[in-house]
Amino acid sequence: MRKSGKKALAMILTSAMVLSMAGCGGKEADPTTAAETTTAAETTTAAETTAEETTEAETAEAQQADIVVIGAGGAGMTAAIQAVQDGATDVVVLEKMPITGGNTTRSTGGLNAAGTKYQEAEGIEDSVELFVEDTMKGGKELNNKELVTKMAEDSAAAVDWVNEIGGDLSVVGMFGGASVKRIHRPTDTSAVGPMLVKALNAKMAELNIPVLLETKAEKILVDDKGAVCGVTATDKDGNEMTIDCTAVVLATGGFGANSDMVVKYKADLAGFGTTNHAGATGDGIAMAEELGAALVDIEQIQTHPTVNPETQTMYTEGVRGNGAILVNKEGKRFVNELETRDVVSAAILEQTDKQCYLVFDQAVRESLAAIESYIKKGIVTEADTPEALGEAIGVDGAALAETLKAYAGYQAAGKDDEFGRESMELPLDQPKYYAALCAPAIHHTMGGVKINTATEVLKEDGTAIPGLFAAGEVTGGVHGANRLGGNAVTDIVVFGRIAGTAAEDYVEANGGHTEAEITAAAEEAAAPAVQGNFKDGVYEGTGKGNNGDIKVEVTVKDGSITSVVLKEHGETEGIFEAAEKNVTADIIKNQTAQVDAVSGATNTSKGIMEAVENALSSAK
Repeated sequence: MRKSGKKALAMILTSAMVLSMAGCGGKEADPTTAAETTTAAETTTAAETTAEETTEAETAEAQQADIVVIGAGGAGMTAAIQAVQDGATDVVVLEKMPITGGNTTRSTGGLNAAGTKYQEAEGIEDSVELFVEDTMKGGKELNNKELVTKMAEDSAAAVDWVNEIGGDLSVVGMFGGASVKRIHRPTDTSAVGPMLVKALNAKMAELNIPVLLETKAEKILVDDKGAVCGVTATDKDGNEMTIDCTAVVLATGGFGANSDMVVKYKADLAGFGTTNHAGATGDGIAMAEELGAALVDIEQIQTHPTVNPETQTMYTEGVRGNGAILVNKEGKRFVNELETRDVVSAAILEQTDKQCYLVFDQAVRESLAAIESYIKKGIVTEADTPEALGEAIGVDGAALAETLKAYAGYQAAGKDDEFGRESMELPLDQPKYYAALCAPAIHHTMGGVKINTATEVLKEDGTAIPGLFAAGEVTGGVHGANRLGGNAVTDIVVFGRIAGTAAEDYVEANGGHTEAEITAAAEEAAAPAVQGNFKDGVYEGTGKGNNGDIKVEVTVKDGSITSVVLKEHGETEGIFEAAEKNVTADIIKNQTAQVDAVSGATNTSKGIMEAVENALSSAK
């Protein structure tokens, strides 16, 4: 039930207010009832139990929003922004992690789109039909063709939308599984994820859309008619809250970081590493199941073929798309490098140690800015000749040199006689030469909640759960048995926008807009909570970050640390900001460099702490 009144004051997100779990006018729907799977007697018993619990619980006024978006990854932020652009006035986003972005931040490739002005400018002939054909073929025809068609139809508009909100998708490249150049990337050919997350965050701030970080959605509430009416959540301090709402957009991502859930659906992936961020644990799928949502393709889990087995760093397919090859530990090629991810992953698992090397030359390095981050991480070996490179990585140098010579011949002839690779733009004969160790890792969960082209969440009987919409990796049906590189970003933007529009339309048809009462708290400057014991002055220190050294400047005044500033670093945009904000604030508050790392930005956090520790060594 919607509240008729408005609070006089906005709720500050950082408050410690404890609210009861009772929502939707004091009634919490029993999930089994919502799923319509119990007998009448069982339903009555459950309702009576719920009523008793509600009566016994401390009552507190639930908070209010029109639309609650669960998950602040690419799909969730896209949905929130689109809803506001369409006229929504009361949208709030819940995010269980301390930073926004989710898996989107880790996306390295780009956004697949057909019929864009950027393709046209380069004379690339593409079409919605070809995009659909490639995606269905890549997904082994298991995909829901209606969803695929909708994604392809709206893909060009998705590129324009990203650019309109401050993003940069203007360079078109080749990726595995595509018939033509279709993947759109930033002008500097850097990773797409950090760019997109930065643009989305900036637009969210511009539109004053509040994000409740470290706030975990626990349950989606429905009324006695089965329509969405609220969400219960828990903040980082364990405080419970209820937000009454008209619509929910579920955008919690997949479950690639939940090893138990992965093994439950695909046992042969036991022991595999993952490229996913720590928050990708399938929470949204579980919440939707409680309401009777159907699941589709849930056992379809993709591995990415080129992941560093020690750091779990994923090498974007753009490296291969721009010319790199794969060689085994005998120095030989063994697969068409531009085959679909499942094919390449399977081929790697047949090689010695189930690993291989990604090999490229200086020309490939200069063609793709994303490579620089791998080099800064120290996970790429380089040498002046193929023979020396082979020796450096423990591979027969002569065999590697012969492999590269043969490939250069295929490139010159325009025909790969060994594996049928069609895109060979570079001969790989420009020193220096580079190699990066690779092995497959869990990358994407193609299955999830069943939706239609309007992003409505569906039950097993095909009917929609009123007021519940979903987008992104939490859903299934778009990618089938195998996702093509570049389609995930298309998925989150296309269906994120549709979900935002659908939720706003639903609100307009079911009670209309209300005034926002949940607002973002103003930033407060970090201040010491205890007295420090350092010599006054300004000190510099260096620590090892995720992408090279981090240099900080630490200011001590009246014996206490009063400022920590990152002066130089190569950390990933969309990730380092959370560590910069939270770790430096905790250092100032506690007057020590030994504080908790920010989940999702662990290496950056540790680098900042190390740099501050080194700086303070001169202040004792």
